[in-house]
Amino acid sequence: MAGDIGDLSVFAKFPDGQVIIGVDEAGRGPLAGPVVAAACVLGVEVPPGLDDSKKLSAKRRAELEPLIHATCHWALGVAEVEEIDRINIFAATMLAMTRAVGALVARLGMEPAEVLIDGNLTPHGRHPDWRWQARAIVGGDGLEPCISAASILAKEHRDRLMRAAAQTHPHYGWERNMGYGTAEHLEALRRHGATPLHRRSFAPVAQLEMFAG
Repeated sequence: MAGDIGDLSVFAKFPDGQVIIGVDEAGRGPLAGPVVAAACVLGVEVPPGLDDSKKLSAKRRAELEPLIHATCHWALGVAEVEEIDRINIFAATMLAMTRAVGALVARLGMEPAEVLIDGNLTPHGRHPDWRWQARAIVGGDGLEPCISAASILAKEHRDRLMRAAAQTHPHYGWERNMGYGTAEHLEALRRHGATPLHRRSFAPVAQLEMFAG
């Protein structure tokens, strides 16, 4: 999934004509649902008020998302629950980031000068398809606007996925907890069992299934 407003001349570039891509993810910790990564290149006109998505209200994130869509190039990468359980959440996060950057680079038709990633690790050497110069920045989603924009896109997209999933699986409160292990969610797991969207590699779900068996 990617966004495109066409003319690359509106995007801020390094002197050599290349761009910086910011990357962040949403959904490493929940017991259910995919992990989503977003990659973003800012335009010359940066939406005001970008910050770590966790520090913004839901209302403010909802206001910023369409502004980012309209003024930036962006792409999303998703690793599904089956992939999380098969390769573990860390590897799945690296996969989602690689997918997001790969999709954005394909859309741009150009290689970035650098990819800035929130956190302390990058997919370099951790996913075979990662080929870009990358730098991890702890707290980068609050420091680098391109990462802030990516964090908002990733969270808003994942939250929509979980709200939609809550309509199919209404017992777990996903429209409120987004799949995280709240008391409400854990109690629903005990009462109703795991769904296909639960991460069976995560201890609370695995333990529940072990005791149920």
